[in-house]
Amino acid sequence: MKNIIFMQDIDVKRKKESISVSNNKFTQDGKGAHQETYNDLGDSAVPNPQIHGRRWPGGISPYKYSIESWKKWAVKNNSEVIVMEDLLCPTTDMGIAWQRHYAIDMLENENIEYDQILIVDADTIVHPDCPNFFELTENKYAGVPQEGSMDWCGRSIEHFSRFVFDGFTIPYHTYINSGFQIFNKSHKQFQTDFLNFYNEKKEMINWVQEKFGVGSEQTPINLFLQKQKIPFKHLPYEFNMCDLFTKGILDENLTFTKFGWVYQYSQIPDNWDNKQTLYWMKKTYNYFHGELSD
Repeated sequence: MKNIIFMQDIDVKRKKESISVSNNKFTQDGKGAHQETYNDLGDSAVPNPQIHGRRWPGGISPYKYSIESWKKWAVKNNSEVIVMEDLLCPTTDMGIAWQRHYAIDMLENENIEYDQILIVDADTIVHPDCPNFFELTENKYAGVPQEGSMDWCGRSIEHFSRFVFDGFTIPYHTYINSGFQIFNKSHKQFQTDFLNFYNEKKEMINWVQEKFGVGSEQTPINLFLQKQKIPFKHLPYEFNMCDLFTKGILDENLTFTKFGWVYQYSQIPDNWDNKQTLYWMKKTYNYFHGELSD
């Protein structure tokens, strides 16, 4: 049975107007993907969430280098890349990163069989010879400890702990980057509980994110995993190498490719409109695979 690599390629600016009035579900038929609209969707959940399409978006996609690199790795490692291309609901109801935690429901609603799921950010490139990390999880929830942006992580843990988790906290060294998470069918109830937790605490979560500048679901998933005592497997840093610039290995010689397998292009200075991110993603992809045609 295949493993799934689940990614998001969503243009928020383009999508925001199209779903500002109502929420959407996405279905597939024999001719491809189409969209249906819900007008009376409650705030607490997204019913029957589905994937817009199972395709590699070519040409205009800003993350095409990431997606294609993962597709090439998937072919060699009994895996399939599935890209979530549309929001399930407006970002005012639920942030983009939170929505990917409907992955199990999406796969089941489209009758897609799988063993394990990797949720991975679309600002990553995977080395073509990367070992199969699915074989290292021991069927536990798995991720890579965060290295870098430690001040942000510490403040985020502190504020979410105080205002959202009733003082519950975690050892800082156990904190993972949510841009690389592996789980399986046994974690379906956990994912449901996590999303229900968001809907119950949404106002306070959003307040903490805006007040203290500690956005995304990264810290809440860390706290929730440990509060629920979910068995967890920490994988080595080389499977999600963050903060390449601050570590001094983001250079024209692509020095970082000698230190690990999965490269995340975050925390790069002067990165307006992700131009620096796209430059390094393209350069790394071309180094491994040659030019990618639009």
